[in-house]
Amino acid sequence: MTSKIKKLLIPAIILIVTVLAFNFILANPPEAQRGGAPKAAKIVVQTLQLEPVHYQVQVESYGVVKPRTQSILVAQVSGQIINIAPQFREGGFFEQGEVLAQIDDRDHLADVKTAQANVLTAQQTLLEEEARAQQAVTDWQRLGNGQQASNLVLRKPQLEAAKAKVLSAQAAFEKAQLNLERTKVIAPYAGRVLSKSVDVGQVVSNSSQLAQIYATDRVEIRLPIKNKDLELIELPEQFRNAGLAPIGSKVLFHSDLVGEQNWQGNLVRTEGAIDTNAQQLYVVAQINDPYQATATNKYPIKIGQYVKAQISGRELSDVLMIPNATIYQGSYVYVVEQGVLKRKDINIRWQNSQHSIIASGLEFGQQLVLTPLGQVSSGTAVSIKGEDNKPTTPSGNGGKKPGGASS
Repeated sequence: MTSKIKKLLIPAIILIVTVLAFNFILANPPEAQRGGAPKAAKIVVQTLQLEPVHYQVQVESYGVVKPRTQSILVAQVSGQIINIAPQFREGGFFEQGEVLAQIDDRDHLADVKTAQANVLTAQQTLLEEEARAQQAVTDWQRLGNGQQASNLVLRKPQLEAAKAKVLSAQAAFEKAQLNLERTKVIAPYAGRVLSKSVDVGQVVSNSSQLAQIYATDRVEIRLPIKNKDLELIELPEQFRNAGLAPIGSKVLFHSDLVGEQNWQGNLVRTEGAIDTNAQQLYVVAQINDPYQATATNKYPIKIGQYVKAQISGRELSDVLMIPNATIYQGSYVYVVEQGVLKRKDINIRWQNSQHSIIASGLEFGQQLVLTPLGQVSSGTAVSIKGEDNKPTTPSGNGGKKPGGASS
């Protein structure tokens, strides 16, 4: 009896609970929490108000140090090298007129004595011939019966031949003396030894190469100039019959080969042809007295050393200059106008590693976007970070506000 009651009671309870829950849901329907669409977040960007600036153009280039004067030192006489100067080594400095090497001069001393003896003999022969010629004149005056004597009778040809022998002997004597002097290899200018080919005990012949040397008064660096930079620097051009070219723009050279090294130079000439490979014009800069010890350069400049050059160009007034980081794909930038982004295509007049001077596409007073942007469409709403900030101008080498104040 109890088991049957349980079987009937349990389904009845479940049915009652279900009916009550359904009625509760109908009496209390769920309410949807609906609101307006969320506002789109604006992009916050930092901007720069474009203002005219004065800018000192610095054209960047590079080159390799080369000597202005370089020579191959050769022997002018034959003989054995018996001595060399201590400074006649690779890298050694020498002054003009110093004896760099000594060639055995004993043979040349003997040649000088022989030539001197020949001069004395020729002079004696000349004196004898002069006496004979004078005697011939006297004899003809006594025996010639007033007739005209021929040159041969008066021994004039013999006298001229004797004079010629004296001149020849004197020339041979002078040449022997010159060869004796050339046994001393003398420095033609103040310089430095680039390479040496001989040493003590070596026998050299006439025209044997002894060393390569170069002058230390100045060095030169050949610098390529981009075509768009040519109008912005003072080129030392030269015209025919116009004298030497004027000194061009100043150049600051830098190298980090051994610490920080800097040298000051100038453009001295412009090459007469365009380089066919690079299709660029090259100018030549010069550093005077590059081996003078200074407090900043602990090591002298080296031939063949790679250096960077910064050429002082023209000073441009009231130009529009922007950072390179704000330029996309080298052709456009973003500005903010009335709270939205605007894409502006630009033309670049000049550019270095940090800044660009704009020829067209932007105007003074516009708000240039400095913040890097990804794929953002023109017309996107933005807000400017710190709009109460005062406008600034880009800083850089030579950047100044109008009136000469540094930007």
